[in-house]
Amino acid sequence: MEGRGFRDHYAEFQAKNTEILGASFDTIEENAAFATKQGYSFPLLCDVLREIGMAYGAADSPTSENASRISYVIGPDGKIRHAYPKVSPKTHPDEVLAVL
Repeated sequence: MEGRGFRDHYAEFQAKNTEILGASFDTIEENAAFATKQGYSFPLLCDVLREIGMAYGAADSPTSENASRISYVIGPDGKIRHAYPKVSPKTHPDEVLAVL
């Protein structure tokens, strides 16, 4: 649901010079199939080693089964501008658009 919201508002994010990146613990093949099925125009990063999840606080350990649903807005300088430690899949894309 959250990804579909970002998909549905993708043109609005692009108009604000914003790139959307998703990440999951799934394999390249699983992410590619999921992105195609959902019609995503943005990349899904594969974090099978949990390195992104560990770095950004979405995983407690390299053996975590699932990632926490979190989000960050990162500026062009690479600094985190907004952190969302818990997100609601239904409302989060609109919430992010509002701060850009």
